[in-house]
Amino acid sequence: MNADQILTEIREANLSYLMLAQSLIRSDREQALFRLGISEESASMIALLTPAQMMKVASGNTLLCRFRMDDDMVWGLLTNHGKAASNDTTSRLHASILMAGRHQEAA
Repeated sequence: MNADQILTEIREANLSYLMLAQSLIRSDREQALFRLGISEESASMIALLTPAQMMKVASGNTLLCRFRMDDDMVWGLLTNHGKAASNDTTSRLHASILMAGRHQEAA
């Protein structure tokens, strides 16, 4: 993959993320804050973006979304490495609780 292809992929991912984020924020703001892991201020800015502004923001060379699973414990819970499938629901719930704490840090 060359540099132009990478930039195109980043732009498309950013635009998809912004469109989804804006839709979530407009339909259920509290759920959007939790699911996106963003602050109230960020949600307000995203909700007000025009299509032209979204295209401009999306066209940068950096991904706008980021992983909230930046520790081994959360990754382990999400991927169930070394655990039985019967614990899948419990592991995902535990991971969600840990990531919800990350939402509070963003707020």
